[in-house]
Amino acid sequence: MDTSTFLVQAAIYLSAAILLVPVFKRLGLGSVLGYLIAGILIGPYALKLIADPEHMLHFAEFGVVLMLFLIGLELESQKVWELRKLLFGLGGMQVIFTIALVAMIAHLLHFSWREALIIGMGVAMSSTAIGLTALIEKKQLHTQGGQAAFATLLFQDLSVIPLFMLLAFIAPHKMASGFDLLAVTKSVAVILAIVVASKTILRPIMRIMAQTGIREVFVAFSLLLVIGVSLAMESVGLSMALGTFLAGVLLADSEYRYELRLDIEPVKGLLLGLFFISVGMTVDLSLVAAQPLVIFGFALLVVLTKILVLMGLGWLFRYPLRDKLLFGVSLSQVGEFAFVIFGVALGQESISRDTYNILNAVVAVSMLITPVLLLLYDHFLMLQCGERPKDAIPENNTVIIAGFGRFGQIVGRVLMAKGITTTLIDNDPNQVDLMRQFGWRCYYGDASRLDVLEEAGIAEANLFVIAVNNSAAALAMAKLVKERWPGVRMVARARSRTDAFDLRDLDLNPVRETFYSSLEAARQALVVMGETSAAAAKIIRQFEKHDHEQLEATRKIRHDRKALSSVMEQGREDLKTLLELENPNA
Repeated sequence: MDTSTFLVQAAIYLSAAILLVPVFKRLGLGSVLGYLIAGILIGPYALKLIADPEHMLHFAEFGVVLMLFLIGLELESQKVWELRKLLFGLGGMQVIFTIALVAMIAHLLHFSWREALIIGMGVAMSSTAIGLTALIEKKQLHTQGGQAAFATLLFQDLSVIPLFMLLAFIAPHKMASGFDLLAVTKSVAVILAIVVASKTILRPIMRIMAQTGIREVFVAFSLLLVIGVSLAMESVGLSMALGTFLAGVLLADSEYRYELRLDIEPVKGLLLGLFFISVGMTVDLSLVAAQPLVIFGFALLVVLTKILVLMGLGWLFRYPLRDKLLFGVSLSQVGEFAFVIFGVALGQESISRDTYNILNAVVAVSMLITPVLLLLYDHFLMLQCGERPKDAIPENNTVIIAGFGRFGQIVGRVLMAKGITTTLIDNDPNQVDLMRQFGWRCYYGDASRLDVLEEAGIAEANLFVIAVNNSAAALAMAKLVKERWPGVRMVARARSRTDAFDLRDLDLNPVRETFYSSLEAARQALVVMGETSAAAAKIIRQFEKHDHEQLEATRKIRHDRKALSSVMEQGREDLKTLLELENPNA
């Protein structure tokens, strides 16, 4: 491809995205549907501005890889370990049950048993790009439904090798042995190599890159890191996204994770947009026009079947209706890996060319259906939960308080009593209405969202107070503000010691909500038990100082239970000795 052709195609892709995505976003249909429609319009089956979408699709799939790497950076190995029951339990059942049910339905529709099984394997896969993008956009990744979807997508990536083995086993002309010990050994070796490299040599190399002081060198290294891990995983037949997710998890406690995120985030967003456009370009409109009932009928049947399986599993795991629906809708489409499965099956002559074309069209149409279902899900929540659109925030003040409950009210009352102008935001509509009844100018909105903070004037604010009751939301707000507006100072509420650890990792000095009230209760208890007021106050000061030191000492080893237990036990002994020295006559 010559330079002029490349630039023309780049202009077409960017123009289509710029023209359509904001329109769909404004209409509430979501950015994903905007990208998909843009792809359909410029593709070879509509305006024919782009003749060959396959090359761009393979290139843009790297956006999914980058997204998994960034999600891995947000997690620590301990948190991933906590997902193991969902990963292997829920994820395993989803893959097995979906394959079995879809294969049975396909066989009843007069597909051969081999074709039915291949269709089941493809349909069992969901789109990591669409599912995770929707969850991240809606700030639902940390909900029960979001965590279930995330764990299920990870298991689907893990199932790549077993599915390829099954494809080889059922091929009409045996391609190779179904079990390749050498391939499995290579896969394990590559995974171990990634683990060892992440723990030993990567951080010194990143330190060297950072010390150059040249931002683009660190950006180049960040991309090289992800590309290198992807190539290593692909060379042994494993999922590139799974490998980069693993690398991200292993670097989650690195001091450079925020730099990595800032460097990769823009590239990820651009490539994901190109990926969705490329998927849209693969929709064969001539085939859809020739057999609309077949294509849309199969696509709807597939989507409904997957929703029933996923919601059934959500019921089995006792999720509330809201999370069952989110789990079902976000993974209801057929994923991009289905294109690979059907392509391999075609090469093995396990399915015919006509079946292959129909299945690819069904996959693409199922992806188009998902954004519409997500829109319906949002309307369902508004009807069932009384949710309402966020308020417009016409004022920009020097202080923004996120969360105006019992904690945020005290902070706000003190600041405003001193004449400090403050913007109050809360994501509970009932709390907002209650505060307005008492004369507070409080706005309804989610302060972990970029648009809400920008509208509230975060760029010009001096202080951002995080007083929300949700630990995950508080951490998300702190990370967002620190990354986008590093000059804004923050005061953060921590509900527990664990929350305090996470916020300290961001170099914040969190306020534990019950800590000081508990100290006052302890002081009063000491007085009741015979200590003088002065002695009790001194003991409390010593305890407070010791506890802050203990908090910092245990922060870096908080996931090592054995080491943590040892430090905590030693801390209790040190505190006892300290207080005995303060009161030798006790």
